[in-house]
Amino acid sequence: MNRRLLLGLAAAAALAGCAGPTPADYAAETPKLDLKTFFDGEMTAHGIFSDRSGKVVRRFTVQMTGTWTGDDGVLDERFTYSDGKTERRVWKLKSLGGGRYEGRADDVVGVAQGTAAGNALNWRYTLKLPVDGSVYEVQFDDWMFQMDDKVMLNKAEMSKFGVRLGEVTLAFHKR
Repeated sequence: MNRRLLLGLAAAAALAGCAGPTPADYAAETPKLDLKTFFDGEMTAHGIFSDRSGKVVRRFTVQMTGTWTGDDGVLDERFTYSDGKTERRVWKLKSLGGGRYEGRADDVVGVAQGTAAGNALNWRYTLKLPVDGSVYEVQFDDWMFQMDDKVMLNKAEMSKFGVRLGEVTLAFHKR
């Protein structure tokens, strides 16, 4: 009986150790991230997509324009990939107060949910991703970290059915 209890406690401890970070882990970090302030005006981002082995398989640049009216924002993203292809995504953002945000875009399934604390924001959403003539719904666990008033770093893990597909890494620069 004691052995079973010990094994159960060991398993619970192991699972607890697997828990990922939460925005609250960054609450004391500065500068304080506020999407309405950072994503207002013109920005450029440079990014890469790495497959599950870590190999960079695609590079891109994003020209962005952010505008806000009260708690409602629009982030217009225009992607140019290293192979010359282009893409556009227009996010409709809403500040819900208390560091909570939601976002919608034509290729996002449902509503993206975001939580910010300190210098960090965590977005979670499902994206319709076109690949070789098919469209796959992939989950994003997207982290943004504001470095200063002009730079934000972004790291997003992509998965499908809980299997890690790769990672997107971006650096945003305000003009």
